[in-house]
Amino acid sequence: MTTQRIAKFIASTGQCSRREAERWIADGRVMVDDVLLDSPAFTVTDEQEVKVDGNIINAIKHTRLWKFHKPRGVITSRADDRDRETIYDYLPKNMQQLHYVGRLDYNSEGLILLTNNPSLKRVLELPSTGLERHYRARVYTEPTPETLGALARGVTIEGTHYKPILAKVEPTKGRNKWLSIILTEGKNREIRRVFEHYEHPVSRLIRQRYGEFDLGELENG
Repeated sequence: MTTQRIAKFIASTGQCSRREAERWIADGRVMVDDVLLDSPAFTVTDEQEVKVDGNIINAIKHTRLWKFHKPRGVITSRADDRDRETIYDYLPKNMQQLHYVGRLDYNSEGLILLTNNPSLKRVLELPSTGLERHYRARVYTEPTPETLGALARGVTIEGTHYKPILAKVEPTKGRNKWLSIILTEGKNREIRRVFEHYEHPVSRLIRQRYGEFDLGELENG
């Protein structure tokens, strides 16, 4: 028999984060063996019955992972204060509790992973895990070899350090160029900020691979 804090148990079921579970408890939404909880300072065993909003929840028995092709102009979030479309608007009702792996900003598109296991989400996102993220980026004008070399060594911009970014120019005509980019860290808007700093603003950004998982021919949305 195993025991754990109630908020940790709820989070382990994939329902929400541990912090959100604590809010549910404070809001009077959680019961254990038909006793309403008013504090997260409570431990449960795997033999007890836990309910949220009157519905029994169970620990995850099988970890699952899905691939989703995020369209441009969609928020990677459960909700948006400006009422913009989110990735969850594309998911059926029985997938609304999934956790997304690797946020993409509003104007970016491509591969997002979804999982029912928050522990897997954390492992996949940790920089220390070292998973490569592959992107294609369309930029204005071709970066010089000196710029690409600087990125490959890692750069610091306005006090923020970015680990090595490997970028290669794809053979295309015209002033707009496509780059193939590999990074392992994935700070907020990293590619856009770094290339804007070098005066190569990104006009389109597509994530094609996250670790071993490839976007392939997955349909947009």
